[in-house]
Amino acid sequence: MRINEVKAIITGGASGLGLATAERLVGGGARVVLFDVNRDAGARAASQLGANAHFEEVDVTQEPLVDAAVARAQREMGGLNLVVNCAGVAWPRRIVNKEGPMPGDFFRKVIEINLVGTLLVCKAACAVMQKNTPNEEGERGLIVMTASVAAFEGQIGQVAYSASKGGIVGMTLPMARDLASSGIRVMTIAPGIFKTPLMAALPQEAQDSLSKQVPFPARLGRPEEYAALVVHLCENVMLNGECIRLDGAIRMAPR
Repeated sequence: MRINEVKAIITGGASGLGLATAERLVGGGARVVLFDVNRDAGARAASQLGANAHFEEVDVTQEPLVDAAVARAQREMGGLNLVVNCAGVAWPRRIVNKEGPMPGDFFRKVIEINLVGTLLVCKAACAVMQKNTPNEEGERGLIVMTASVAAFEGQIGQVAYSASKGGIVGMTLPMARDLASSGIRVMTIAPGIFKTPLMAALPQEAQDSLSKQVPFPARLGRPEEYAALVVHLCENVMLNGECIRLDGAIRMAPR
């Protein structure tokens, strides 16, 4: 898939990994529609990206709203062949703490945003991509999902978050198999510790401590490194049905 032919939906596109991906794609000649719940940040990001970017205020947990927004995005761009799922939350909570057991609604909310929201966007987008004319490789589209190293080494307080990201890893291969006959690839990226707005809000001392946990390079990941991997996934058609760790060889400790 050539970048200048990409027409992409990017969820969580107003900041962090999603915005960096949008910047990289637009810089290569792609068109993008940013999905985000933050109206002001989303509109500002689309304006900064220029004429090849558009913003849709979307709560990815609301199926009718997702379906309608995907349809609008397809019309806005005149097509759709890439979805990059970056929307998510990383709320920490122990299963039992001094306030008592974790409320079921807390767990459900994290699963709804991170896992169900990803599925809702993917299935709506795939229904559109299946109608695309295949390229010379027979490809009609690419789905990129975002997991986390917490899917494999969840830390204290990450029961809900790790479950949601582990679910994304678990969906990757069967989704790729489901969509293979339609020429739609599915890949997942599992980032380590990246300098997103959430991480940047931590004190510098905390950021430095986290950086030292990464074997090499001993620093926080940069959003543009995630974006570079998305570009490679677009260009390398043999990558399908796999989860790639993007983490500097970190293996998370319990805390």
